[in-house]
Amino acid sequence: MGGGSWATAIAKIISMTQTNFNWYMRRPSQIEEFKNFGHNPSYLTGVKFNTDKIKFYSNINQLVKNSDILIFAIPSPFLKQHLQKLRTPLKDKYLISAIKGIVPDENMLISEYFSKFYEVPAKQIAVLGGPCHAEEVALERLSYLTIGSVDSEYAKCAAGLFKTHFIRTSVSSDVTGIEYASVLKNVYAIVSGICHGLKYGDNFQSIFISNSIMEMSRFVDKVAPVERNICGSAYLGDLLVTAYSRFSRNRIFGSMIGKGYSVKTAQLEMEMIAEGYFGAKCIKEINDSYNVNMPILDAVYSILYERKSAVPTIRKLTETFT
Repeated sequence: MGGGSWATAIAKIISMTQTNFNWYMRRPSQIEEFKNFGHNPSYLTGVKFNTDKIKFYSNINQLVKNSDILIFAIPSPFLKQHLQKLRTPLKDKYLISAIKGIVPDENMLISEYFSKFYEVPAKQIAVLGGPCHAEEVALERLSYLTIGSVDSEYAKCAAGLFKTHFIRTSVSSDVTGIEYASVLKNVYAIVSGICHGLKYGDNFQSIFISNSIMEMSRFVDKVAPVERNICGSAYLGDLLVTAYSRFSRNRIFGSMIGKGYSVKTAQLEMEMIAEGYFGAKCIKEINDSYNVNMPILDAVYSILYERKSAVPTIRKLTETFT
């Protein structure tokens, strides 16, 4: 479900592991162009599909009715908008969230949102964790995915959907930790980009990443106190690739701000959504209840939402690092 680059990358994987599948895109025109050219006309255009294996839908209710497992790859800011027309119950479906964000306004993780508002049992929900960029999936470069679910058997089943010669999978029960980590790594990637735009070098970036993973650990251990290895691929691994990669839209967004673009101008220049922008506000509001020490989050929030200048804000932030 979704027509962007991440949805297209996931569809590429699914096309290799399944005989056929359904694909929901909101715009009928995008579907028609896809059928005519054999690829997504807007994202990852180099990925060719056998459209005979795909049944396209622009009607979300028909798609849900005719599917057993739903893989959501819709950017978090638009999830509620897509679901507004949904009348078909989800409580009997199995869900996989590939959304790296929080539902705005509700300030809820995707898994919590579906459980509360659509009555989907937790055991029928899985979440997809990185590190994995859509562009490298398109190139079939070796990548790793972590599938989290409170039901270990469902996690294994979901993992099987994504296992190919270039995708390796692992399973976890830490649903909350994986979801929060996937939000925070986008937030930190924006700061990484800002620092890059301000000409901070690799030496500083390494210190920044060290402090970012410690901040992430403090937060997820507070909101979801379970045993986890924060150096695992779904946490540190996902943070590293998002903060360093040239494919990272959040890093690109931050770099533009560091180079002097206003937040609004940078958003207008971006062709894709930088989910860390929305995530920063959501985590900031959530942390009001937990009071975790999060100087990096506070810094990026002040730049993005309080329109503070990046130069003095980042300089002040560096004084908190060790």
